[in-house]
Amino acid sequence: MTPPLPTPFTGPAAWLGRDIAACEADWLINLTPVQIGELENAAAHYLSMGRDVGEITAAAFPLPTFAAHLKTLSRTLLLGCGFEVLRGLPVATYSQETAATIFCGIGAHLGRARSQNAAGHSLGHVRNIGVDANDPTTRIYQTAERQTFHTDSADVVGLLCLREAQIGGMSLLVSAQTIANRMAVQRPDLLALLFDPIATDRRGEIPDGAEPFMRIPVLNWHAGNLTVFYQRQYIESAQRFADAPRLTDHHIQALDLFDSLANDPDLNLSMQLQPGDMQFVYNHSQLHDRTAFTDWPDPDKRRHLLRLWLSMPNDRALPDVFAERYGSIEVGNRGGIITKQTTLNALLD
Repeated sequence: MTPPLPTPFTGPAAWLGRDIAACEADWLINLTPVQIGELENAAAHYLSMGRDVGEITAAAFPLPTFAAHLKTLSRTLLLGCGFEVLRGLPVATYSQETAATIFCGIGAHLGRARSQNAAGHSLGHVRNIGVDANDPTTRIYQTAERQTFHTDSADVVGLLCLREAQIGGMSLLVSAQTIANRMAVQRPDLLALLFDPIATDRRGEIPDGAEPFMRIPVLNWHAGNLTVFYQRQYIESAQRFADAPRLTDHHIQALDLFDSLANDPDLNLSMQLQPGDMQFVYNHSQLHDRTAFTDWPDPDKRRHLLRLWLSMPNDRALPDVFAERYGSIEVGNRGGIITKQTTLNALLD
């Protein structure tokens, strides 16, 4: 049965796309020349020490004034609308190492970087590498296909756009609280089913001793918070495992309604990330998506984003079931993809 949700949710994370689009100045922050200079100086300082970018810490990436804004950004993610875009980093003038150092340095002020795959990469590369999107072991971000609305396996996901696609590749966000509000009115019976354990495919990245799928509900009500965990394609591909809980017709109806609401342009927010944009999204309250895209013929121009998964200090408690994906659910030390072979490292290319 559905836990007693305080619907309608009315806090800042329960935004409507049409409303928040009209308040762009609240979440799109244009970096000043002084702030950019501070970030560049911090990167030069860190690189002068000859250390791996994956080892970066806030102390080793000093930001005398901009650190105050990053504290505000942390509160925006955890307690506010759940996302922010920093615009204006002149990445075209940087080496990829410098861009990655600035991005990881900002991430170190927000939280602790987590592994994004079984290889232990703390710095991800989001680009089309030509793999088959229909292969059940494929990670969808490595294709040019529509991703669909989903969450990642960390408290916060950060993206730095180095190059955009020739056509498409729009970034979309939607609030889980807003979707729950609509479902509570339209079909509370289907909303209730999203609190059932639902199998999600691990796509071949399986921790030692774990099943090849997880049994985490799409929506979780815990310690006064609604937390979302969702990737429809991975839910569907998990049905290939005989031991996975079967999706009933009613579960499919619930997932279809969830997707339909997420894709409602009145509810979601669409933006085109420009080179130099850094987008940070709180996975526990927001879902994100990317539209399909057509890349440039020239390999040196093709769409390329860097990605961080971060574990945040002072974050919300998560229900025990999240240990299936996060390993530990200890605040500030959770999330990512950890297998027996995982050693954390930052891959610059």
